[in-house]
Amino acid sequence: MRYLLRFNETPERLAFSFALGVFLALTPLIGLHLILGLALAFLFGLNRVAVVSGLFLNNPWTMIPYYTMATYFGGWLTGFPQVPALPAFGWAALTDARFWSQLMPHWHLIVPMAVGSTTLAVLGAAVSYPLVRFIIRRGRIRLSRVPVQDTPR
Repeated sequence: MRYLLRFNETPERLAFSFALGVFLALTPLIGLHLILGLALAFLFGLNRVAVVSGLFLNNPWTMIPYYTMATYFGGWLTGFPQVPALPAFGWAALTDARFWSQLMPHWHLIVPMAVGSTTLAVLGAAVSYPLVRFIIRRGRIRLSRVPVQDTPR
């Protein structure tokens, strides 16, 4: 975070860049987050470091819990579809074609996942913008109070 404080940009612009990254990280566009984030950062001249920092909110450690929660939340919003149980899941199953063929009949879970993750993406961006703006403003105030140490000659 200290690295972001030193950019010569307004706190609002840095916070917007970070919030855009958070929004994209939480959307259902799995696999396109980084590409979209960098493309939008270049297109609109946003701070790429701040966008990518926001994108890292969703990572391999948080992805499965997040999308499980988002799908449940989306099901709560749209109604839970009446379906048989999902196939057994294990990390090794991701490379097995039988797992994916068993998963295909459950395509209707895409709607709750899309609604849930998009809603949470909007909420995440709405919360992260004022929070990061506040942190950047406070951090810059604290940095301005720290005396610069002379380097020995």
